[in-house]
Amino acid sequence: MDEPSEIGRRVQRMRTERGMTQRQLAEPSYTAAYVSTLESGKVRPSETALRFLAGRLGTSYEELATGRPAHLATELRLALTDAQRMLATGSADEAAVQYRRLLTDAEHLGLPAEQAEALLGLGDCALETGELTDAGRHFAAAEHLLADEPLPRRARAMRGRAIAHLLAGELRYACYLLESAIDELGASGLTDPEALVMLYAAVIGPYIDMGAHARAAHAAELALALAPQVHDPALVAGMHRQVARTFLAEGRTADADASLAKAQTMYRQLRLRTDLAHCHWMRGYVKAQSGELAAAERELRTARDMLAARGATLYTAQVEVELADVLRRLGRYDEAAGLLSALLDLDDRHGAVHAGGAHRLLGLIAEERGDTESAEEHYVLALGLLERSGATGDLADLCRLLGDLLRRTGRVEAALDAYRTGLGHRAAPGTTTLGPAPAAPPFQAGHGGVG
Repeated sequence: MDEPSEIGRRVQRMRTERGMTQRQLAEPSYTAAYVSTLESGKVRPSETALRFLAGRLGTSYEELATGRPAHLATELRLALTDAQRMLATGSADEAAVQYRRLLTDAEHLGLPAEQAEALLGLGDCALETGELTDAGRHFAAAEHLLADEPLPRRARAMRGRAIAHLLAGELRYACYLLESAIDELGASGLTDPEALVMLYAAVIGPYIDMGAHARAAHAAELALALAPQVHDPALVAGMHRQVARTFLAEGRTADADASLAKAQTMYRQLRLRTDLAHCHWMRGYVKAQSGELAAAERELRTARDMLAARGATLYTAQVEVELADVLRRLGRYDEAAGLLSALLDLDDRHGAVHAGGAHRLLGLIAEERGDTESAEEHYVLALGLLERSGATGDLADLCRLLGDLLRRTGRVEAALDAYRTGLGHRAAPGTTTLGPAPAAPPFQAGHGGVG
C-alpha cells in the first residue's frame, strides 16, 4: 500500500473526475469529515475503508491502494502463462526473452509474486540450455523473493536450485538441498502433496547416482502414495518418469517401461516436448538394459533430435553418452568414439558425471579394441571426475573395470587397490554421507508402493 498522502490524492482525483462530493463518496458507511481527512493524507485508511471507497468509485482496491490498475497484474499473469507454454512447446531461448521482459514489468509494477514466477521461468530456461550458474542464480533470487511465503510456495525454487547443482555433478549438495526441504516441509506441518511429490521425484535421480537405491525406492514409494492427491498432470508424469528409475535399479524393466509409457502419454497430451524427449531417452535406456539395442538406438536418436531442436545442449549431450554406449554394444566403435570425443570439450560446462561417463565409455571402447594403455588413461580420468561428484555407484563400477584391467596386465597389487577403493564406495549400500534420510510425511494415501 502507498503512503497515506499518495492514497489521499488518488481518492480526491478519482472522486473529482466522477463529479462526487465527499459526502456522496462517504455515505452510508463513513462521514464526509473522514473522507476529507483521508484525502489530506492525515490518516492511513484501513483495507475495509479502501475496499468500500473503491466500490463507490467503481475501481479496484488494488488500484486505489497502489495506483496500479488491476488489469495490468492480470495481463502480466496471463503473459507468464504464455511464456510457460512457450518453454514447454517451443524454444527455451525465446521463452527466456519473454520471461526477462515480464520480470522487468513485474519489478516496475512492484509485484513480487509475479517477479518470482518470471525468475522461476528463467531458471527453467537456463536448465534446459545448460546455463547452470544462471539457473542457480535465478532460482535463488526467486526463493529470496518468496522468503516470507509458506514453504510449499518455495518448493519449486528449492527444487530448481537443487537440480542445477545435480546437473553440475554436485550430487551430495543436491541431495542435501532436497532432503532439507522435505524435512522442513514435514516439520512445518504443511504437508502439501504437490510440493512433496515434486521434491521426492527430484531426489530419486541423485540417490540412484550415489548408489543409495534403498532411499530412492522409499522416495518413489512415498511419491506414488501421494500421487492421487496431486492435480497437476505434468507433475504426476514427471513423478512416473523418476519412479521408473527405481524399477530399473531393481531389475524390473517391464514395470519401468510401463511407468514411462504412462508419463509419455501424459506429456504427449500436454504437448510438453522436452519432457516427452526425456521419456524417449529413458525408454531407450530401458530397451538397452533389456538387450533390445536396435529399439534403444531408435528411442535415443528420437530423444537426441527432439532435444537438439530445442537447443537443450546439456540434455542433448547426456543422451549422446547413452547413445554412444548402445553403438559400442552394437560394435560400431568409430561412431561411438566420434560422439564421445566431441562431448569431452564440454566437460567444464556440463559437469563431472557427464564427463566421467564419456571417459568410462571411451575406456571400454579402447579396451575392447585391445588398447589397454588408452583404456587405463580414460578410466583414471573418469575416476577423478566422479570422485568429485560423489556418484558412488558409478565409482564402484569404474573401480571394478580398472581393477580387472590391471589384473589382466599383471599388476595384481594395483588391481587389489582399485578393488578395495570400489568396495569402500559400496560399504554402506542404501545410504548417503548426509546422515539420516528425510522423515516420511505424517500422512499416507493409498498403497502405491514400488515393491
